[in-house]
Amino acid sequence: MFQRVKYTLFLKDVFILALTTFGGAQSHIAHFHKILVAKRGYLSEEDLMELNSLCQIIPGPTSTQTLTAIGFRIGGPNLAYLTLLVWMLPAVAFMAAAAIMMSDIQEKSWSLKFTRFILPMAVGIVSYGAYRISLRTVKSKTGLVLMCLAAVFSYLYQTPYVFPIILLCGGLVTSLKYKKLPRNHREKITISWSNFILWAGVLIIAAALGYATSSLPVRIFENFYRNGSMIFGGGQVLTPLLYTEFVEYKHYLTSNEFLSGYAVAQALPGPVFSFSSYIGSLSMREYGIGGEIVGALMASFGIFLPGTFLIFFVIRFWDGLKSYRAVRASLEGITAASAGLVAAAAVIMFQPLDNTVTNFAFTIATFILLAFTRIPSPAIIAAGLLLGFLL
Repeated sequence: MFQRVKYTLFLKDVFILALTTFGGAQSHIAHFHKILVAKRGYLSEEDLMELNSLCQIIPGPTSTQTLTAIGFRIGGPNLAYLTLLVWMLPAVAFMAAAAIMMSDIQEKSWSLKFTRFILPMAVGIVSYGAYRISLRTVKSKTGLVLMCLAAVFSYLYQTPYVFPIILLCGGLVTSLKYKKLPRNHREKITISWSNFILWAGVLIIAAALGYATSSLPVRIFENFYRNGSMIFGGGQVLTPLLYTEFVEYKHYLTSNEFLSGYAVAQALPGPVFSFSSYIGSLSMREYGIGGEIVGALMASFGIFLPGTFLIFFVIRFWDGLKSYRAVRASLEGITAASAGLVAAAAVIMFQPLDNTVTNFAFTIATFILLAFTRIPSPAIIAAGLLLGFLL
């Protein structure tokens, strides 16, 4: 099952992605395609989109699950867990450092105006990702209709639970076209429940330990593990839930601290879920720098592990499941609907921004630069940060 590759080369590519991918899960897929498919050929474009669509049906951070699933596919479990660590640690370290800095200067005013151009630029990156994905995955009238319907419904019903429903409905529609596909040898489906049991066991044990001991680090791990087990749709969906739980209900952070950290997270490459390390760190500020580091690690592993356990559970029998024509036919609808979700995400992400000429200009300019020039997205983001400082 595994395509053995040189671990160090693959992990080097993952590390480069961790330092250069901006814009959240929707735009990460374009970076994954450029490095892992076009440059290295670790997997095909169809395999990448298939894994990405599969990960969108499963709770957790989609881009992280996709990347770790690629590591699993080409190097087995060991490479997959190393991939997770290399991918998450740079952003987690950045956000933990920001939290430590915030706890030191929380009595002072901290201006983050230099990040004001980053949000519209992120929308431009997501828009470009939608454009690229639609060109590569929508190849029929049915796919085009499904993409449009997915975009409309995900825009009208902005809840994380609508994402898997849309993807499953898209797959159901095209699965009816299974007779047009050639018959393949059906592989026997053998389900290994170990990773599912691991996911459920960690959730139950963490909740029981947190209740029995009232240990703050354990409760932080359980809180984030629980959130990571029920979130569909990426970091943008996770953020309001974290705000409600840790700012409004538990009062671990103030509103200003939360929003300042979120602005910093938007300006950083890597997984948006790394914002959790910032919250975990500030939640344990009363225990000093050592406590803040423990809080950051507990929150980070809590948010990233459940999605990893679940994708490892599903991917082990996915190849056998694909041998059925109806399942293979359903992939057309799932990937087309996925393209629609990305397109809607660009619109949804722009809505909280002020409708100013500047924001529109930066969004459109970012899209144009990515679509019609060879300027890499990190350089574009760096230019936006520099303009923020100068202006």
